[in-house]
Amino acid sequence: MDAPWLKWITDHETELVGKLAEAVAIPSISGDAKFRPEVHRMMKWVADELESLSASVEMRPLGEHTMNGAKLELPPIVLATVGTDPRKKTILLYAHADVQPASSKDSGWSGEDPFELRHDKATGRLYGRGSTDDKGPLVGWLNVLKAHAETKTELPVNLKFCIEGMEESGSEGLDELVEKEAKKYFAGTDAVCISDNYWLNTTKPALTYGLRGIAYFFLHINGPGSDLHSGLFGAMASEPMVDVVALMSKLVDSSGKILVPGLLDQVAKLTPEERKRYEDLDFSANDIYDAIGSKTTLSDDKVTLLMARMRNPSLSLHGIEGAFAEPGSKTVIPCKVTGKFSIRLVPDMQPEKVVSLVRDHLETEFAKLNSKNTMSVECGHAAKAWVADPTDANFTAAAKAIKTVWGVDPQLTREGGSIPVTLTFADNVAPTMLLPMGRSDDGAHSAPEKLDISNYIKGTQVLGLYLHEAAKLL
Repeated sequence: MDAPWLKWITDHETELVGKLAEAVAIPSISGDAKFRPEVHRMMKWVADELESLSASVEMRPLGEHTMNGAKLELPPIVLATVGTDPRKKTILLYAHADVQPASSKDSGWSGEDPFELRHDKATGRLYGRGSTDDKGPLVGWLNVLKAHAETKTELPVNLKFCIEGMEESGSEGLDELVEKEAKKYFAGTDAVCISDNYWLNTTKPALTYGLRGIAYFFLHINGPGSDLHSGLFGAMASEPMVDVVALMSKLVDSSGKILVPGLLDQVAKLTPEERKRYEDLDFSANDIYDAIGSKTTLSDDKVTLLMARMRNPSLSLHGIEGAFAEPGSKTVIPCKVTGKFSIRLVPDMQPEKVVSLVRDHLETEFAKLNSKNTMSVECGHAAKAWVADPTDANFTAAAKAIKTVWGVDPQLTREGGSIPVTLTFADNVAPTMLLPMGRSDDGAHSAPEKLDISNYIKGTQVLGLYLHEAAKLL
């Protein structure tokens, strides 16, 4: 820990917090059309920062798309290269610069501007939208470049950057770009590092070697030609809400068991070695109680909970579009409703097979209703699960960096969420690893979102040390 660039990071904490504040100040909300100019401004900020650090930068346009009926220009992908020395290994770094919506009116922000980074020195926390997801890690990589440049320390590897502005809205256009550029821009990449996830708890750093996939469904029920008055037409017309509620109750039960026949048959068998990994993790049911704010877990057993999150599929019901959901009462019979649900996929589940099984199951159950309404099932998007070898050189390099900075070995974890581009990189570019900066209680996507300053500063040091270890091990 005596390298000049490592000391520079520690000594310039105030400057590095200021740089993160610059990034957080841009409300780059990709899921809201009125903020699209801000996403473009954010991508330009990233490109300018990388250019100022001697990177060769290209802003790759992705064309247009339609959001809520409006035609919008997709934010460009920032592709940047630092170093082309054929004697060095090449690491690809991925991050995203867009964020979830946020407003000072949201209760968690307590009237504070979520796009003004607030340093609570009493708790050592940095509050602001995007602070942990994913601007903290993104700016961390910029800090690594700055630290090496300021101390005249040569980077031990060549770097390629792939920074997008649509991750929170489906990463539209990114998969196609990666596949197209696999043998062009991304050619020669030896390893991929993504820092867009979190520790399993608040006390021990982690490395992530698996993500669940996802299949998101829309269950459409169409009935009368228009909404109806329940007093005039109740018990006369076939009601779509009745059908959609009946069908969604046939998908999952109150114990979390998936009711779609054949779906669980695809799940990879649990080996004793894999089970031991869950047994050895520093985790308890209390970690989940704290995260969800109650003791309403489906189990109190540590291993059962971890497997439910990391290696077993889940089916969640998300909502019913078209139903009355405002405060007060309204005696309407909706003419058309859409039930929304998703399945988190695990090895060895194939999205195409999952979609087929779900559709067959719902068609069978709908036939039993003898309804005069019509039903259709649509899969909005799907992605396979990803699992890597946590003992390979890429993970070993990151583990050594974590041990040096934090003084402990990282926990090896699998995430319950999905980052579909991870699999795209792994399949088309090079072995891929997730190296989290933030903690489990950071509140990404919620209010208030935060990043502990220790995670920001030490996490930046971990990112840099990972590059030096990778140069020796890859």
